[in-house]
Parts: sequence; structure tokens; C-alpha cells
Amino acid sequence: MSGTPILYSFRRCPFAMRARMALDAAAITVEHREVRLRDKPAAMLSASPKGTVPVLDTQDGVIDESLDIMIWALEQQDPDDWLSDGSKDRSDAEAFLAAFKDKLDRYKYASRYNSEADRGDVDHGKRTEAMAVLTNFTSSLSDTPFLRGNSPRLIDVATFPFVRQFAAVERDWWRSSASSGLQQWLQYWLQSARFKRIMKKHAPWEDPSKKG
Repeated sequence: MSGTPILYSFRRCPFAMRARMALDAAAITVEHREVRLRDKPAAMLSASPKGTVPVLDTQDGVIDESLDIMIWALEQQDPDDWLSDGSKDRSDAEAFLAAFKDKLDRYKYASRYNSEADRGDVDHGKRTEAMAVLTNFTSSLSDTPFLRGNSPRLIDVATFPFVRQFAAVERDWWRSSASSGLQQWLQYWLQSARFKRIMKKHAPWEDPSKKG
């Protein structure tokens, strides 16, 4: 590969979002290859057979876990000091997702887990469980604008894409139920110039070897 890292990504994937946020913060230029999840390119599967995004192919090897990509990028350059306590932030982010992500998926995609649910149905029981986990995790936002105080850190960036996904399922319910601190925290990220940059749309990447 060339000297420019290759990023296989999918715009709406929260794992890919957080990786792109860190790459942007570190001002690392990548060759962005937008993936069709139903037609994953052979080049990506060759780099990472597990077949999930994001995948970052660098001169030094392949990184195919989003938190690893974040930390790799920020270790190159961390102008906003997101890695001020990176190991703790990572472990806490992983613990949060272990408790939250399954409940989020079961809430949003009820028909995948319940044969009696129709496509588009949501599971309000799982919504309640997910909200309880989220409320406990973000309790500090009643006193500070970010999860670890007055400045954003790795843990904020690593978790907000999943909160975004949760909030978008039933927007009216979210606006009436989430605390003001939690809503303001999420809006900070959604309205940031960095988030808008990393959410730029890319045409799906076409393998040039297949053309012609």
C-alpha cells in the first residue's frame, strides 16, 4: 500500500464514526473507502477477514478495532488532549457498551429478537433498561459539560455515537425523557464542525480491479 492509510468505513456505523472522529482530531489523512455492508470489498476482507468496519490499513499493519484506531491516531497527535487518561477511558467505554449496546439493539430492532414483533417495532422494555444504564453512566453531566469534567476526552468521543443512535429512535420521547445535561452533551457533539466533517457522504468505493 501507499504511505497514506486506507480506511474502510460505513458512514452511519457508530464504531466507524468514533474512529473517524479521532483520525480527524489527529489530522491524519486517509484514503476513505466507503463500504456497502452487503457487498464488502475483497480488499477489506483480505485485510481483515472478520468483515466489520472500521478497518485501517497502515504501513505498519492493519487495525480493525475502532478503539484501537482511535488510540493509534491520537498517539500520533492529540491536540485536544483526549488521551489524558486513555487507559481508564477505554476500559470505562468498553464497560458501558457491554451493558448498553445489546439493550440498544433490542430496543431499536425488536423484530430481530422477537418473532412476534413487526418490522419497525421497538421494545420499550429494552428502552427502559438502556436508559437506566445511560443515566447512570452520564450522571456526571448534571455537574460538568463532559463526562470527565470541563473538557472532552476519549470517553466522550468513544460513546456519543451510540447515544446518538439511541436518541434517534424516538426523538420526541428522548427530548422529554433525557436530562438537560445529557441532551446538551449530545448536541455539543452533533453540532460540532468535526462531526459534520466526518459525516460527509462518500460514494461507495469500487475496486478498480473489477472495472473493465
